[in-house]
Amino acid sequence: MDASIFSTPKIDCHCHLFDPESFPYTPGVFYSPSGGEIATAAYFTEVMDAYGVSHALLVGPNSGYGTDNRCMLDAIRNGKGRFKGIAVVDNDASTARLQDLQAQGVVGIAFNMALLGLAHYADADALWERIAALGMCVQVQVEGDQMAALAPRLMGCGAQILVDHHGRPDLSPLHQGLASAGFQALLGMAASGRCTVKLSGYDKFSREALPFADARPFTAALLEAFDPTHCIWGSDWPHVRATRRLDYGPLLNVLVRSVPSEADRRAILLETPARLFGFEMPGQVSDS
Repeated sequence: MDASIFSTPKIDCHCHLFDPESFPYTPGVFYSPSGGEIATAAYFTEVMDAYGVSHALLVGPNSGYGTDNRCMLDAIRNGKGRFKGIAVVDNDASTARLQDLQAQGVVGIAFNMALLGLAHYADADALWERIAALGMCVQVQVEGDQMAALAPRLMGCGAQILVDHHGRPDLSPLHQGLASAGFQALLGMAASGRCTVKLSGYDKFSREALPFADARPFTAALLEAFDPTHCIWGSDWPHVRATRRLDYGPLLNVLVRSVPSEADRRAILLETPARLFGFEMPGQVSDS
């Protein structure tokens, strides 16, 4: 395995922070990370430095915080330009609320259909249009065939779409795999030019141990449909509620196995997220 993947400049586009000492969890939240799942901004910065991660897209988690984005916003504010964020809001969030988040470094809003179901977001279309009007992203996490029903609504809102974790296809023996309605709907979104997929989240859909060989055909299909200009990578650190052991380095090696082209990996790890989210490339001089 090429060890240079660890020093190659990169942007982690899916990671979470949990700091209940400084930012107590929301009462009644469905899951409260603890122990090894605690993930402060200071600790994550050490992880980033160890693996050559120049910047990161922090995702507001449903676990711990729900629609409380203070922990993430504090990290962005004190991160010296290394962080941007994807926030979680209520479906009736106003334009003013979105603008306030945008001014604090938030580039998109997350919607977790895999956790909360499609019905929870039945009234979200107007919010998606407000997000689109501000030039922000709509980030969705779906599973199985949920995208088959969701894709027409997403394509109709006008926003840039981010899809988490390969679209979390169903890899069970009785499912249709690559031919399933949900995964085919995701592939069909590539033609819009407004959709980007995160090559991440193997623990959430693979049925095999590391290096998740059963996921490789899905990675290949997404790369063929979207090409590296609309694919990005995320670690999903600190791997909350993981069903198996996960570590940052081996997850980077999964990408090396799945994407053998160094040029393609550079696009996925650096060039595409820098363009999508406005991160400054290493060595780039700011206009400000």
